[in-house]
Amino acid sequence: MTSPQAPVPAVIEKATGRSDWRAAVVLGSGLSEVAAGLVGSEPISFTDIEGMPGSGVVGHAGALYAGDVGTTPTLIFAGRVHLYEGRSLEEVTYPIRAAIGAGCDTIVLTNAAGGINESHPVGEPVLIADHLNLTGRTPLFGPNDDDVGPRFLDLSEVYDRSLRDLARSVDPELKEGVYAGLLGPTYETPAEVKMLRTLGADMVGMSTVNEAIAARYLGVRVLGFSIISNQAAGISPTPLAHDEVAEAGKKAALRLQTILKGVLAGL
Repeated sequence: MTSPQAPVPAVIEKATGRSDWRAAVVLGSGLSEVAAGLVGSEPISFTDIEGMPGSGVVGHAGALYAGDVGTTPTLIFAGRVHLYEGRSLEEVTYPIRAAIGAGCDTIVLTNAAGGINESHPVGEPVLIADHLNLTGRTPLFGPNDDDVGPRFLDLSEVYDRSLRDLARSVDPELKEGVYAGLLGPTYETPAEVKMLRTLGADMVGMSTVNEAIAARYLGVRVLGFSIISNQAAGISPTPLAHDEVAEAGKKAALRLQTILKGVLAGL
């Protein structure tokens, strides 16, 4: 029986007709339109890829775009699934493991996040320098296959420093922050946001951390971006809504697209 933490071979090659992929990008809420701007291919529905869970959240297209960015063969996952949908960690990490099974050695994770640090304005992309996994879950829970990855994974540098430097060479105005990943689907209370600020979080969301852990477990480099889609509860004077999150993602899409294009072409 295949380990649920292991790479998933063949499925991407079968769907795309290629086996030379080097990088993969996962796009968060409201960011799906970035995919078509990076590669000109026709989208492949997740439902047409063996084992791939279909996206069920507004703002997640649920499609794979595959092509070259510069000279870098790149997979763009327009959408993801989340633990709060009742999905398993095996499903949440499936796109990452399938991309690695297709040969990718670099994973770029993006998300829409609530802003805790008020120096990060709404609509700004922020490099993820580190994270707090507060989902109460890890994709490495359970039996470990030492032939796949280490039982005890070092997370001293989840988000690759050299990739962050590359991103800043493309956009010198990029700032960094610590991302707190929570289970969701509720937005945080003002008291929880105060707690997260005390813990050192600059932004908060409901994805990314378990994908990043799965990628690092399998030995690939990770780069992460949060789009500040709204001010977090207690900071924002108005109630939070997912429509606001998706709309902010769309507005930030052009700048993120430019950054991703430069990073991927520079690999």
